[in-house]
Parts: sequence; structure tokens; C-alpha cells
Amino acid sequence: MTSRVIALDLDGTLLTPKKTLLPSSLEALARAKAAGHQLIIVTGRHHVAIHPFYQALALDTPAICCNGTYLYDYHAKKVLSADPLPVSQAQQLITLLDEHAVHGLMYVDNAMLYEKPTGHVERTNTWAQQLPPEQRPVFQQVTSLRTAAQEVESIWKFALTDEDTQKLKNFAHHVEQTLGLECEWSWHDQVDIARAGNSKGRRLSEWVASQGLSMKDVVAFGDNYNDISMLEAAGIGVAMGNADDAVKAHANVVIGDNTVDSIAKFIYQELL
Repeated sequence: MTSRVIALDLDGTLLTPKKTLLPSSLEALARAKAAGHQLIIVTGRHHVAIHPFYQALALDTPAICCNGTYLYDYHAKKVLSADPLPVSQAQQLITLLDEHAVHGLMYVDNAMLYEKPTGHVERTNTWAQQLPPEQRPVFQQVTSLRTAAQEVESIWKFALTDEDTQKLKNFAHHVEQTLGLECEWSWHDQVDIARAGNSKGRRLSEWVASQGLSMKDVVAFGDNYNDISMLEAAGIGVAMGNADDAVKAHANVVIGDNTVDSIAKFIYQELL
């Protein structure tokens, strides 16, 4: 199989449950890069929350962030292309969040904003504090997301969490029906909301075309519902063994889970 681009989701895919990179994955990806393959991160994360992984992989490509909402150049420290949420739609969403008592983490510019700390925020902050200061993502508590939405330059997405998954599913459906926004599950208890039309597959396709390549030249690795668009668009979509069956159904290949050398084995057997 010929591939010139390796697209990599992070959480649940390239990262272990402890948010670390397997040495075997690092070695295999370094060899793939040396052999001429381009590596690109395609994640639901904010660009400020992928520094350690971007640097460990020694990448020179931009990163696709917030489920395809924007393309970020780490070396120039700038957004290359983006389709953020209009403030008016963000305000409407914040109204619904308040009405339904759902927590929303608002991803903006170079930070993630929240009103009340939740388990998700606290866990991510604990992970962040273990990193060197220059690699730590910025979490900022604000008194009002509504006010903050009017003061920032760009609103990338909202990440919603709730212990009641059914409540979250119902809320996401209500948002799609009333506001026409894109709701994608990025974790078992997190749904991401962004402007309609944004997806990992769409932004990846645009970047691949800018490189003079086709999506047939891409092998994409993913594990969750927000990865389906790129698994379907890639020449070879590879689902992790820990993915839901509904996600696996959209992939060409299913490998082992994210705790073992699954990605490395696939690269050695199929790409090198």
C-alpha cells in the first residue's frame, strides 16, 4: 500500500489512557517520516493542549484542531485557515447551556474558558500541571462565558460534559435541531459543538489537496465518532480496537487498542 500522509487522532488513538505516547509508536512514526511520509495531527483538542505530543513527534506540518474548525501552524504560531463560531450562535448556545444546566468549556483563541470547574476540567488541569510551563494549556475561569464570547477574537468550539450521558445526548439533539450546529462525540461523556460543516475529514481533505496530494494517499487512525469523517475520506481508514463498533464500521481496517503496539505494527507491515 502506498501512502504519503499519515493522519493521527490523539486521545484514544495515538495516546494511551494515561495520555502518553508509546515508544513503539514514536519509533515507527519517526521511521515513516524518514521514509517520506508526512505526519499530521488531526484532533478535537485545542492547539494549546497538544504541545508535548507535537514536539515529541518532531513535526513540521500544521495541526488540525477542534475537529477541523481550524488549521494551526506551530512554527509561525498562527492560524492558517478557520471557520469559527459566530458570536451570535455562541450566545444562543450559552443561553441553552444555562437553561438546561449543562457545563460548557469554551475553546477560544489561545485558551479554554469555563465558569464552573468540573471533573473534566480538573482532570485536564492536573495533567497540565505535570508539563513544563511552556507546554501547559491555558485554562481560565471566567465569571461569564456570555461576556467572554464578546471579548475574544475566535470561538473554536464548545466541549460539553455531563455525568448523565442521556441528558447530554438529548441536549446535543436539541442544539442540532434548534441552532443547526455540528455536534460530535469526542469521548464517551463529551460532545463537541462547532459550526456546521466543520469536520476532521473536511479540513484534512483541504490540507491534503494543498500539498498536491489526494485523499487516496492518506492513511488515517482514529477511535471515536468525531473521527468518522476522516476514516471515511482517507484512502485507508484505520480504527482502533478500543473504538465503538459503530465507528469501526466506517473503517477499512481495525487494529488493536491504544495500550499496545497496534499503530507501530500496522506501519511496519503496511507502510514501510
